[in-house]
Amino acid sequence: MLKNNLYLALIHYPVSNKKGNTIASALTTIDMHDIARAAITFGVRGFYVVTPLMDQQVLAHEVISHWTDGVGGVLNPFRKQALELIRVVSTFEDAVKEIEHERQTKVVTIATSAASHGDAVSTETVARQLENDTSHVVAFGTAWGMSTEFIQNCDFVLEPVQGINGYNHLSVRSAVSIILDRICHDRNCISS
Repeated sequence: MLKNNLYLALIHYPVSNKKGNTIASALTTIDMHDIARAAITFGVRGFYVVTPLMDQQVLAHEVISHWTDGVGGVLNPFRKQALELIRVVSTFEDAVKEIEHERQTKVVTIATSAASHGDAVSTETVARQLENDTSHVVAFGTAWGMSTEFIQNCDFVLEPVQGINGYNHLSVRSAVSIILDRICHDRNCISS
């Protein structure tokens, strides 16, 4: 039986801008919608939107509320179900603590990056790790990716999604969907 111990986090701080400076990025509501829909499709337990900016937290809660408590949820119950997975927190550490409290288990943190890292793990490795009772949270960066320090503080870094022609600048929602599909197939979630 598939264990439901995978979480996602969409990081808006600390992320990098084009120049490599650490910034807080603005929320993109379409990311919330599409990542939540991918998360529920692939059996993710929870999806954290991480931003320390109060106006961005308010925006996130307004979007979630519209689709879960408002008219949006009545008109589109599938969207409601997906957006109910979203949790808004100020820091990644807050997300990890919440998962630890909820699951009463250690949380393995996994960073993603479009850049290659020498010690990166494969989706197959992550899929195997998910077979134990430990909870895992995969962090995805906005803007130009998570800060180097953030990545270094995670337990693992996942191999980047590679295309066929050297272009490597996917939207975060595309990268999430690809990675979840690969993890799920490596876990034999999909029947042949």
